[in-house]
Amino acid sequence: MEPVIPMIGRIHTRRLREVYRSAGWPWQDVVEIELLAAGLLERVAAISGHELVRVTDAGISCMASALHDNRRAFSAHESLVNLVAQAMVRDGRVVWTTLEVWARLPATPEHSSRWKICKPDVFSIRNSSRQEYLEPIVHEIKVSRADLLGDLKRMDKRNAYLDVGGQCWYVLGCDAKGKAIGEPDEIPMECGVMVCKRNKLEVVRMAPKRPSPQLPFGVWMALAKATPVQVWTLGEDETVDQASLA
Repeated sequence: MEPVIPMIGRIHTRRLREVYRSAGWPWQDVVEIELLAAGLLERVAAISGHELVRVTDAGISCMASALHDNRRAFSAHESLVNLVAQAMVRDGRVVWTTLEVWARLPATPEHSSRWKICKPDVFSIRNSSRQEYLEPIVHEIKVSRADLLGDLKRMDKRNAYLDVGGQCWYVLGCDAKGKAIGEPDEIPMECGVMVCKRNKLEVVRMAPKRPSPQLPFGVWMALAKATPVQVWTLGEDETVDQASLA
């Protein structure tokens, strides 16, 4: 009977990095068993007689491949964040991409008051001196289907975005075949959906507008400490199509 080679995921590559940076003491858990079975780790005897684990050449290659994929995903994510941010700036809004704010979560039977730090990929407000006209908007950027599916399970994260933004959008990238990484009906109805195709943003479903008469004091403090995004000077072939984005 041939051995079963396990599927290698993020938890496995994370463990490989931990072993690579450590003295090699074994965890003796399921993840280690699967890495040993896949030939990505090997057992070695230390001079002291203790058994250690070491990353094999195949494990090094696996880590390098995962690092390349992570960098590519990060680059794609940052590119889409910048695309959305610039579209909002060109629409006359004030935009932030490195914001951290406290958001109030819905109460539960156990906790009447719950708070969570949220980090919107893109947060923007109208360029207005009147609070009732600010219309805060959150854009959550997703370029990986696995990341999208994981995010959709995190209701508290979504509720935090809905608390700080009068509108919340999911902006989806496309896979190598040019297909959006998610379907509109997978996204909760309280959020809008955009898809980025050929470097252009297309509105698939409008985000409901919820009343947002004023920004909480904590959000104002976070905005005061952060630096807004500046507009870029783009050539005609790089102009962002921002029709119907807000």
